[in-house]
Order: sequence, then structure tokens, then C-alpha cells
Amino acid sequence: MSNTKLIQVFEYKKLKIGEFGFSKNHFDAMVRFNEKNENKYFTIIHNGILFNSYVGVIQIGGLTIEILPKADNNDNPEKGTWQSVLLQMLKVCKHINIDNVSETNLKKKYNSILDIYFEMYLNEIEILIKKGLIKKYRRVQSNQLALKGKLVFTHNIQKNLIHKERFYCEHQVYDKDHLIHQILFKGLIILKDLLNNEFKDKLNRLLFQFQDYQEVNINKSHFDIVILNRNSVSYSRALDIAKMIILNYSPNLNSGNDNMLTLLFDMNKLWEEYIYRILQKHKPVGFSVSFQNSDKFWEYKTIRPDIVITNDNNENFVIDTKWKIIDVKKPSDDDLKQMFTYNLHWEAEKSMLLYPKVNQEDTKFGKFHYNGLEKKCKLGFVKILENAVLIDASIISKSIFQKLI
Repeated sequence: MSNTKLIQVFEYKKLKIGEFGFSKNHFDAMVRFNEKNENKYFTIIHNGILFNSYVGVIQIGGLTIEILPKADNNDNPEKGTWQSVLLQMLKVCKHINIDNVSETNLKKKYNSILDIYFEMYLNEIEILIKKGLIKKYRRVQSNQLALKGKLVFTHNIQKNLIHKERFYCEHQVYDKDHLIHQILFKGLIILKDLLNNEFKDKLNRLLFQFQDYQEVNINKSHFDIVILNRNSVSYSRALDIAKMIILNYSPNLNSGNDNMLTLLFDMNKLWEEYIYRILQKHKPVGFSVSFQNSDKFWEYKTIRPDIVITNDNNENFVIDTKWKIIDVKKPSDDDLKQMFTYNLHWEAEKSMLLYPKVNQEDTKFGKFHYNGLEKKCKLGFVKILENAVLIDASIISKSIFQKLI
């Protein structure tokens, strides 16, 4: 469905120059992008890239690189399966709103998850246009033949020293050419270089609706000052996607003409948030689930377990999520020390290190020996796939709660 070249790789795998259409120009662009971001997204190796825990999409000109998660021992994993797993996790964690894309479109094969964001963006703006784009007051400065609003003395002296009949004023106008629409317009302009042919017609129709609006160089500060009210709240979803597109877009990072758009997620954090959200949604009666708790540890340092579960008896249980495949039967010394600290600070009798399951079995709760306190920890493994499909969230949640008993 696309005229762009797609490369799909898995986390912690290598991509070398010359493989699958990956060129020296693409490599150089990724090196510059990674250096700009403190080398956190991947590792540069000789003539190639070694991916790490970040999954998602990198689009460089006509090349799309999709980095997929993987939690199995299959030497030839099904890429479509893990793309679907990533999509579902992003949906549960509210990083993507698949409901905005029609059921018919969901059944088709997307080139990458970026295509879903792009289609959602176009659909949202199309809906807003059909409803009628809103007007807002905005302040403008311009030369006028009559005093209108407030005279800007400094500019008036600079510009009208000779033309005494003119006034450089600041005044309000009420129209559609305001910051919200300028942001949406900028997002559409960026998509001109990124969209495949299937969406080009819709993009051009939408751009026509914005032809009289100012093109502004949008940055993070513009999003910070946008305040939505009752009349503009319907813009929130389109603005969220516009923010993703604009702030993750890097024009001309190398000497060529390839622009770059990235959408990357730390799989460790995504797994942590996914587990929290399904536990929160499907928790049994009498339990509460909290996320990203924090407690003072030493001086200004704090500690933060991933998930804390509390029952009606005020008993706490701590879960620390780990997105990796291990084949051991006991926690590491470092993990045990960390979990023991969690047990103490949150007065939890039981704690668990939770991993995706391949063929491992849960360990029994082992006891910490400290002043006669009953503190325990175990390794837990949760199955997420059944017949190459992500298992229903309620089933995963139920199995996790059972592991704490």
C-alpha cells in the first residue's frame, strides 16, 4: 500500500549498510539523530546500527524502519504478530487511538504503525473541517492608516518616521488563522514529504482548506501555550498527533535531502505501563493498583517500584516488571536487594519480578532473612501470546493476581 521501502527488525538486532536497502545516507542520518539525543536510542557499530530497548518507527525519506518487540525463542518470529502486539500495547497505554481508524481499515495491512498515526491525523482534521473550524481572538501588529487598538511606540518610530499619516498598532482580530490551526497546518505540511500515495489525495484536499493560513515554525513552546476550552476541546486528539509529528520531525539531518520522523518507545517502560493499566482495569473487588509510587531513600534520592497492589486488609504487594527473556530459577543478587528495599519501604510481605513467559515456570516465594520479618520475593512469568495473538487483557491480569497469592 506504500511507495516507501519498509525494513522490519526486532529489538537488539543489527542492521548493516547495504542490507534491505539501508544506505550510507540512512546510516549517517541515524547517527546524527542518535548523537542529538545523547545516543540513547541505539548503538552505532561498524557500518551499522545495533538496536536496543527502543521500539517503534524511524522514517528517513523513502525508507521506513520499524523496530518490533520480541518475547519468544523463535529464530524466525512472525513480524506481523509482534507488530500487532506493539499496536495493542500502544492502544492500551493510550499512545494510539485505534478506534479513530475504521474497522475496515484495521483489517488491512499497514506498512508501519506510522501509517496508522498519519491516517488518524487526516481523519481528525477532516472531521474538524466538516464541523466547521473555530474562530479565535488573536493579537496582531501592523501599520494602519487610522489608530486601531494600542500604538506600539518603538515600532511606530522605526517604521513611520517619514509616513506620519500611519500608525503601527497592536490590535485584536477574530478569525480562523490562529495558533491551533497553524499547528495543524504545520503537521499537514510535514506529511507532504512522508505520506505514501494512498493518502496523498486526502492530504491535498485538506491542505487546500488551509491555504490562507500562516505557516509558522512550530516548536514545543507553542504547544505549551495552547489552552483548550469548551469550543476547542474537540481539537485535542488532532493536536496530540500533530505534536507527535512536529516534535519528532528532523529535516535534513544529513547532507542529502532525506527528512526524518521518529516514533520510539522504551519497551521496558511500555511493558511496565501496559501491565499497570490491565491490572487497574481488571483488578478483583477489594484491590487497588497504583503506579510509579515514590519514596525518599537517601538524601535527595528516591526509590520507585513499578506497581504497588493493596487489598482491603491494607496488605501491600510490589511488582517490578522486566521486558526480557530469562531462563533462571532465582533472582539475581542485585534484583533481590532492590526488591527487599521495596518490601521494607512499602511494608509489603510479598514482591515479584514479572517477566514475559516463554517456557519458564514461576518460582516459589523465597524468604528474606532480616530481624525475623516475613518478607518474600519470587520470579513470575506471564504468558502474553496464544496462537500468535495477544491474550485478552483480563486473562493476563487474572493470572498475575493469582501469582501473588
